[in-house]
Amino acid sequence: MSGRCSFFSPSSSDITSLSHSITPSLSLSLSLPTTKTLLRRRKTGSSFKPLVCAAINNPLQYRKLGDSDLNISEITLGTMTFGEQNTEKESHDILNYAFDNGINALDTAEAYDPIRNLIASGLTDCGGVSETETILEYELGLTQPYKIGFSNPLEDVFNGHVGLNSEYPIPMKKETQGKTDLYIASWLKSQSRDKIILATKVCGYSERASYLRDNADILRVDTANIKESVEKSLKRLGTDYIDLLQIHWPDRYVPLFGEYSYDSSKWRPSVPFVEQLQAFQELINEGKVRYIGVSNETSYGVMEFVHAAKVEGLPKIVSIQNSYSLVVRSRFEVDLVEVCHPKNCNIGLLSYSPLGGGSLTGKYIDINSAAAKRGRLNLFPGYMERYNKSIAREATIKYLELAEKHGLTPVQLALGFARDRPFMTSSIIGATSVEQLKEDIDAFTTTERPLPAEVFADIEAIFKRYKDPTIL
Repeated sequence: MSGRCSFFSPSSSDITSLSHSITPSLSLSLSLPTTKTLLRRRKTGSSFKPLVCAAINNPLQYRKLGDSDLNISEITLGTMTFGEQNTEKESHDILNYAFDNGINALDTAEAYDPIRNLIASGLTDCGGVSETETILEYELGLTQPYKIGFSNPLEDVFNGHVGLNSEYPIPMKKETQGKTDLYIASWLKSQSRDKIILATKVCGYSERASYLRDNADILRVDTANIKESVEKSLKRLGTDYIDLLQIHWPDRYVPLFGEYSYDSSKWRPSVPFVEQLQAFQELINEGKVRYIGVSNETSYGVMEFVHAAKVEGLPKIVSIQNSYSLVVRSRFEVDLVEVCHPKNCNIGLLSYSPLGGGSLTGKYIDINSAAAKRGRLNLFPGYMERYNKSIAREATIKYLELAEKHGLTPVQLALGFARDRPFMTSSIIGATSVEQLKEDIDAFTTTERPLPAEVFADIEAIFKRYKDPTIL
């Protein structure tokens, strides 16, 4: 296999091509290598033609996801903005463009809308609130009143797992709650379900999001929680099966979202791995779930799941959804890449935030720019702040300079890097407009594949200086 497993090789039989026409994008040259000239912001109707090579049109490629029979496109559409930043029509336009241009997978989660609603009224500007009380009464089955209190607007909603100062939630208005899955459901009605890889996620441990369940004080990844989550997801999505069900974050304590070191004092008893897999087995037997995966997981967790599956004859996880980008590399590359290797556990990587929450586009360098003001890092203060309140900002500027040096846009550099990693199965990319999505797809299909060796050499030089720049 000449040093690279056939699973990842562009010439592998596990990778096929889908021909489709991509309109050549317009080129735009930069003048001075100043901070402002590096801000090749996303603009409606604008994109860029790579200068490192002649015009290229490489269709999206497809890769087998772990041990499954799913051949997934190298881009998976992320849907987290549906219902808050995107209307139903906009969401459908984005979905249509994605699937018309070679994408065959979409990723959602039970957490995306209901959890974000926890801080919907009173905390959208992070101005502080002592207590928020809301009643959820809508078609998702959440009809019980719940009360949540915050002593600090940046207090973690999930007791160290997920909070305003991390990935989730994005604050939402009450009237938009629960719409991500509903928008997907209304779109699915006009689609061939068997042509779509539908992935969703069940919440991990949470003491503050128990309202998602009918009778639970704490969310756990146990049999009852898993089954209730799946039933409600199926109802919201208007389908009778899920292609890939993932555990959004572990039931046990693990460091997440910018927390780098494991804090042994936070250890707590957790649901046994075998019990979690047994619940998934029952759902698979019932035809409600096809395959299972994990997210925000560690090497220990992956190995325990794989071992339990092997010993007990239970379903094996086929994927891991972790953050990976130019500014978030070390955690996966240090040892998860070995664990997930096809010759070891054969776990497919579905990377999220390949653009660093949009920061790697450069639009947040000038915080007063129109693009920055429209971006989610500013719309939702505290959200993904590790990309701005760390040396990641400094590293981002270096990558912007590198992109300009090689005649690439920041998006082409960031997504080309993710695309060409030998361990990458699919990159999860969200977009708030068709124009953004077109730029992202073009970065995969019209940029030289792989990126030239000198580009990777320069990336590695920056990486040696900024190995973990997003750690707070």
